[in-house]
Amino acid sequence: MRSISRSLVLLLLLAAPASAQATEETEVLAVIHRLFEGMRLGDSSMVRSVFHPGVRLISASRRDGKVSIQVEPNADGFARAVGTPHPVVWNERIMNTKVYIDGPVASVWTDYTFHAGEQFSHCGIDHFLLVKEEGQPWRILELSDTRRTTGCPT
Repeated sequence: MRSISRSLVLLLLLAAPASAQATEETEVLAVIHRLFEGMRLGDSSMVRSVFHPGVRLISASRRDGKVSIQVEPNADGFARAVGTPHPVVWNERIMNTKVYIDGPVASVWTDYTFHAGEQFSHCGIDHFLLVKEEGQPWRILELSDTRRTTGCPT
């Protein structure tokens, strides 16, 4: 009976960190889903709510055969674009998502396809770096993406 009690205690101790990790992962993914819901709704306030004040946005693509890198030092332009009325819904669909968390830092790597209304526009990867400061929810500190029109998931 005593070995069963020890086994049960050991099992509970091992399960607790896994459960906490799962909860943190759910919270991290909720931030990303909120960003994409804000994009679909054209809600710039919802979009802004997920970003850390020091956020940086980075996009990499190929233009005329050359790599083009764009760095935005904040999310103002992006949030403004989301909130400016446009005739179609902006819908970013993610798949193959991987989440890594260590204390107050989380990294999310995911494939995506972007659709303007029902029309496919482009695909790539999104890489999110999130932070969780004392007394704050998870927020996106950096969002990097690639953009291409070939080799996309269907």
